[in-house]
Amino acid sequence: MPSQPKPPAPPALPVQYIVEPSDPHGHQFHVTLHIAAPAAEQIVSLPVWIPGSYLVREFARHLHGLQASQSGAPVAVRALSKNRWHIAAQPGSALTLRYRVYAFDHSVRAAWLDGERAFFNPTSLCLRVHGQEAQPHGLQLPRPDHAPDWRVATALPAAEVDEAGFGLYCAADYDELADSPVELGAFWQGQFSARGIVHRFVVAGATPAFDGQRLLQDAQRICEAAIDFWHPPGAGHSGSVEHPPHGHYLFLLNAVGSGYGGLEHRHSTALICQRSDLPRQGAAEQPEGYTTLLGLISHEYFHTWNVKRLRPAEFARYDYDQENYTELLWFFEGFTSYYDDLLLRRAGLLDDAHYLKLLGKTIQQVEQTPGRHVQSVAQASFDAWIKYYRQDENTANATVSYYTKGALVALCLDLQLRQHGRCSLDDVMRALWQRSNGGPIDEAAVLDVLAQLSGRDWQAELQQWVHSTAALPLAQTLASAGLALEHKPASWAQRLGLQLREGQGSALTIARIHSGSAAERAGMAVGDEWLGLAHSHSGGASAGGAAAQPSDAAGWRLKKLDELDGLLPDASAAQGPLRVLLARDGRLLWRTLQLPATQEVAGDVRLQPLPEPTAQQAQTLRSWLGPATPPTAHPSPQTRAG
Repeated sequence: MPSQPKPPAPPALPVQYIVEPSDPHGHQFHVTLHIAAPAAEQIVSLPVWIPGSYLVREFARHLHGLQASQSGAPVAVRALSKNRWHIAAQPGSALTLRYRVYAFDHSVRAAWLDGERAFFNPTSLCLRVHGQEAQPHGLQLPRPDHAPDWRVATALPAAEVDEAGFGLYCAADYDELADSPVELGAFWQGQFSARGIVHRFVVAGATPAFDGQRLLQDAQRICEAAIDFWHPPGAGHSGSVEHPPHGHYLFLLNAVGSGYGGLEHRHSTALICQRSDLPRQGAAEQPEGYTTLLGLISHEYFHTWNVKRLRPAEFARYDYDQENYTELLWFFEGFTSYYDDLLLRRAGLLDDAHYLKLLGKTIQQVEQTPGRHVQSVAQASFDAWIKYYRQDENTANATVSYYTKGALVALCLDLQLRQHGRCSLDDVMRALWQRSNGGPIDEAAVLDVLAQLSGRDWQAELQQWVHSTAALPLAQTLASAGLALEHKPASWAQRLGLQLREGQGSALTIARIHSGSAAERAGMAVGDEWLGLAHSHSGGASAGGAAAQPSDAAGWRLKKLDELDGLLPDASAAQGPLRVLLARDGRLLWRTLQLPATQEVAGDVRLQPLPEPTAQQAQTLRSWLGPATPPTAHPSPQTRAG
């Protein structure tokens, strides 16, 4: 086994980190930071958030044991705030900081270390040296003694590394370092070329049945569809953004028993999925969740352009010490959510029916969120820091998702632009990219490009769709593409305005109650166990929804979700209220539940093609979704397993 590299002395770069996964069972990284020319009274800090995930996560809570020295002598360290420290350094001598970071967060946002795998975002491990953020930064990754079969995967440029990737990496500045996650372990890896750009794929946690060739093949088609979207072949664009902005790309995928998510970076993305969702060798049909995984890959890769480069003006420079507010997440996350599945369709990885099913699910999620009447999608963007990432039982009543409603805003814009005949949303996105030179934009820029390309003003539409709680014109907009928006009959859970979950044993627990619903009026509450129900013979409820004393009439035990529709009558047959038996905090409670009429609540959504669309509707559908027959030919990727 190669010997472990020694820390450079003096440091080869102005700012250099040595990150050692030396305590895997204690889940602690040991970090050494060398500052070649520190300022007098040097300030260092650790970010409180990671760009792309809009929540103050307080990474500094896992940092401990911070010590400083110059020329071998200790230097005083004083905490200034929750994430900032004052180092009593003297200029003229290199400064060395040493500290440990606890890493046991399995998500894509922080850091993880155990005996099987290591992963970290530098925002969780690497202190920011104030005054030297624009200087080149080095990241030294020594080979760990306890893991001779581990390798390194990161999008950072390698300066001097061994065959497994251990050694020195360089970043142009702190921003590039912070934006470059690192994976260490005995992972599977492969690569492919998309439009001449090498893409590397790393998968940790895969089973022997994992079909890596299939994943590479499908990811290649996604990447080519995205590149062609932003840089159409033969489009003849001029300027410095004519070609893709990345010369290489890295997918880091962690397959786990239960989990899902992704986080975008300029030259890479960190992903997490359920192990059961990976494609399987020899399977006639791939897991249902594999399509979800492909959509995640598409979403994060689209962010390479939309949010990492084309981004809100407020994100021109990140402030790592506090929230960075913007009202434009409906555009940068919502429009990306619109295009993620749409590009799967255009890449031939979905047919029309499957894509329309996914789109119907998005419409359904928004329609079944009471918070859409309370919060605009622009407000949802601004409030992401305190609401979207801090969801609770009342979230659906108070907020709307800038992902899902933002995607529907994009849908309305796209189809109405196509109906108008002069351009599409595709053209608008590319024009914004060209106009901003792949840089910051604001809402005024979006409106200007819309007006320029379409020949009309869209301010009224954005005011209504984005800045108000008015309903989106989905039915009439979809009709322009020959699609009908239909609603299935509502289930009883939907009619009552609640969501249930099955728990341990025979418990059926109320997980969510919608504002103004029959369940809320009856006095049912989130967290209640719904034990049973019976017809009421007592003549109704007393004040506050409490039922009169129950009669001796027999009722029914409620144990499973699918029993509700079987036990409750059709609305036309309902005779008066029901008595429901609840358990709350160890007490048994009877409540009177008035059954609503079926027509009060819409059921699940589906999109159906019109049986006889007009020629214009058919043309709009095909220009929007892509060719009716999916393409099948594509180059073979290269696989390197290990």
